[in-house]
Amino acid sequence: MTKGGAGTILAASLVCAAAPAFFVLAWTWAGWALLLAGVGCAALIERRRMLASDPSLTRDLSLIGLGMLIVHAISLEAQLDNLAMLRFTLALGGAVVVPYVVSRFVFRDRAISFPWRTRKRWAAWQWGWLVAVLVLGWLILPFYFITSGVYQNWPVVDDPDLIARLFVGVGAVGIWDELFFICTVFALLRRHMPNVTANLLQAVVFVSFLWELGYREWGPALTIPFALLQGWIFLRTHSLAYVVTVHLLFDAVVFAVLVHAHNPGLLPIFLV
Repeated sequence: MTKGGAGTILAASLVCAAAPAFFVLAWTWAGWALLLAGVGCAALIERRRMLASDPSLTRDLSLIGLGMLIVHAISLEAQLDNLAMLRFTLALGGAVVVPYVVSRFVFRDRAISFPWRTRKRWAAWQWGWLVAVLVLGWLILPFYFITSGVYQNWPVVDDPDLIARLFVGVGAVGIWDELFFICTVFALLRRHMPNVTANLLQAVVFVSFLWELGYREWGPALTIPFALLQGWIFLRTHSLAYVVTVHLLFDAVVFAVLVHAHNPGLLPIFLV
């Protein structure tokens, strides 16, 4: 199968389009239909060309769809009680672990991996970007969360226990984002199409998830560039540790803004 051929991109686009159906529009029936259409299209292409392709587009798109279905099994409404945190742990964890296990032990390939560190030292631009993430987050995120009112999509955190739970939850979801969207979705798509196309499609899934999580209103104006940049940075560094560090710094500002928005005056470090 030609890498990046029209049929390949169509099949992958159908599967990735299930993400906005599931997480933005809440059209479960449409999400299922798009997944089935995308995987079916991949299977027809491979069968028509009579290729025992390795890697298999059908298998890889099935793994992406499997992960999305596991995530979609729960509501992504931000909650901080014990049951909600357990639910998130099982669903989000399963969305990473199950495709990995199926890929490694059922399909017997190594499509999904988690390259935590490289032996290269971080370059000057990488350190500079970490500083830029903090500065840009400090400038932009309070304006976004507070003026749009989307901070209300997260529960009120007005005591130390809830603040601690929010800190853990925001950080844990941030790490998961990179494990699933970059190391799973992006990695699987890259096996079949150019990096730019794969990055655009993983961003569709990434941003759709963040929408249901609470980044609504004009949030995609922030989350789309962020998703694309994370994919590009991973291509440059091949370091999960670095993209996770970037994400956690960004999420540290998100956490501080949410605390500030729910408790005006508690963190007098923002302009809004």
